[in-house]
Amino acid sequence: MFTTRWSTSERKYDVVVERDVKVAMPDGTVLDGDIYRPAADGQFPVILGAHGYNKDLQSPPMRPVGFTPMRGYMESGDSTFFARRGYVHAVFNSRGTGKSGGFYQLMGPVEVADGCRLIDWLAVQPWSDGTVGMFGVSYYARLAKAIAAQGPKPLKAIFSPFAGTDDYRHRCYHGGILAHGFITHWRNSLHRPNYRSLYREHHGEPAYKEAIAQALRDEEITAVAALREALQNPAGGTNALIVDMLLHPFDGPFWRERSAKDAQGKVPAYLGACWGNYGLHLPGAFTAWKQWQGPKKLVIGPPVYLDRPVYQYQDESLRWFDHWLKGIDNGVMDEPPIRCFIPPTGEWKNLTEWPPREARWTTFYLHKDGILSEHELWPAEGSDSFDESNFEHGALIYATPPLVENTEVLGPSVLTLYVSTTDTDALLFVTLLLMDREGKTHELTRGWLRASQRRLRPDSERWEPIQAHESRETLEAGKVYELRIPIVATARLFQAGERIALRIKGADDEPALNSLQALARNHLRRPRPARITVHHDESRPSHLDLPITRGNVIGTFFSGGDISSFGLSH
Repeated sequence: MFTTRWSTSERKYDVVVERDVKVAMPDGTVLDGDIYRPAADGQFPVILGAHGYNKDLQSPPMRPVGFTPMRGYMESGDSTFFARRGYVHAVFNSRGTGKSGGFYQLMGPVEVADGCRLIDWLAVQPWSDGTVGMFGVSYYARLAKAIAAQGPKPLKAIFSPFAGTDDYRHRCYHGGILAHGFITHWRNSLHRPNYRSLYREHHGEPAYKEAIAQALRDEEITAVAALREALQNPAGGTNALIVDMLLHPFDGPFWRERSAKDAQGKVPAYLGACWGNYGLHLPGAFTAWKQWQGPKKLVIGPPVYLDRPVYQYQDESLRWFDHWLKGIDNGVMDEPPIRCFIPPTGEWKNLTEWPPREARWTTFYLHKDGILSEHELWPAEGSDSFDESNFEHGALIYATPPLVENTEVLGPSVLTLYVSTTDTDALLFVTLLLMDREGKTHELTRGWLRASQRRLRPDSERWEPIQAHESRETLEAGKVYELRIPIVATARLFQAGERIALRIKGADDEPALNSLQALARNHLRRPRPARITVHHDESRPSHLDLPITRGNVIGTFFSGGDISSFGLSH
């Protein structure tokens, strides 16, 4: 890549590959990796990627395809791309995975410390110039941020889009509801994991057995075969990993140790995600942007993730590393710090802050007859109910009239519901939808909440409620509760004639239409039938706050702008 003012490092080197390189940690554990180097004398900056997957399948010579869970772990980026342009690319397995020794740590503090020591080792090799960066998405990016937060001196920059931030809220327990489909699939992506229960190590065998026995009494959990079998045979395969997640149903030290420490991050960080990844990486991109203390950039791309094996962002990352590792003045930090892709325009929008300064959270009330409108609620509008059981997964849908103005939504939304149920708990799944001119709905993003874990943290913002998830407060049947449900940020230009819609359900049984929607599905369900009621009247004003950044100046029209009926009798 080049302009009239600057150029990225040129493609000019052949590549030397050293396979099965061994690096010993202080406790004697040996990490294994492959190193791709320029075939030339001299010293070069090093880019590290650390992961838990099959290293032989990270950047194989195969044509990329759209993201699929079967190739989801091919995340290192193209090693030869970096080596041909004057960088060493080192791709190492975390302890307890692949050919690395020791026990797998589930991205905990020991794994992070290993990464810091690996950086120190890379910095003093004869082919290294002493500067190190980190690259990769998902697992690679999550671990890069955690390592960067520890501040190893040779680490000068990370390029880490699609990184998790809060493993409890964003990956495993959406809204306090276990995402069993993701975790039972993801464990199979790990390569030869050698795992032993961290719960058992910390609490001892008797407490471990008692906790398992208690989990086996939870009907939500035992209704899922893979979870039940893991609890019944915790020593089998990777079952102990699943069991550890089940035995930590609330936020706490276990999850905090495995979540990012972004507020400690001071090295330059390139962050990001895509609008389609609201069930995994997208929320963490925004919390990382908010907390990261060093120089930073944020890019939120089209809702299609990245192809596998990963190769996109290669020129962008090269420019990033040229600037921070090679000291090349290429103006990368002179450009807008935030770029967001706006579907369906196919265009990018530049921002200086997040949430966008121009966002106006506009209140849309849930009205009778399934109407979503800015209009105040009328007296005695009442409520709507749906049934939730293994036999019937009901739903409520509220939609605006057809829009008259093109209306851009950009940012996080908040749904405030006044809910009652015949059960002692309610699992709520809310989906922000686009309803096209033919009446077909298209899923944009989601929010989740276990009603018994509704209590908010004191650091919640009006546009970003954050549940504490420290305990459950059982619901009283028939009592009305106020719930504030965060909906993951999205971007969409709703066009005139389309509608903004909201769907509320007690289970996520909707068929996934693509691999990213699948990541946001397959959560636990309540074991007994219930009738869930959403109240929307003057004293219980259920409503949706939408971040509108363009259009909707006048507001929606109940008429949809149709004035063809002009009889004097009405």
